[in-house]
Amino acid sequence: MAMSPEFRDYVLDLLDPVGPASARRMFGGGGIFLHGNMFALIADDVLYFKVDEGNAAPYDEMDAPPFTYMRGEKELALSYREVPDEVIDDAEELCRWAVLAWEAARRSGTSSRKKKKAE
Repeated sequence: MAMSPEFRDYVLDLLDPVGPASARRMFGGGGIFLHGNMFALIADDVLYFKVDEGNAAPYDEMDAPPFTYMRGEKELALSYREVPDEVIDDAEELCRWAVLAWEAARRSGTSSRKKKKAE
């Protein structure tokens, strides 16, 4: 699972209208953060957005697969779904989906800011 600097920069450029997003390397891939919330991840140069019941319908309609990884012999899925190429190719739509993913991340209650304060 990798995140090339070129793909990372491409994604951050596309997401610039949403706000000051940043990327951090994580387990060979990377997380995309906005205001302390990880709302996207990149693995093998594929973009995934955070999904919950509030924004899952468009992913379901487009059969967007979840992000999965192997833990031992078991495949696990996270609450991130692949962003379809049609969405990535439409900058305005991508930013709309990104905002919905950020809102899903906020609803999940996991923020890097909260973790830092708790330490």
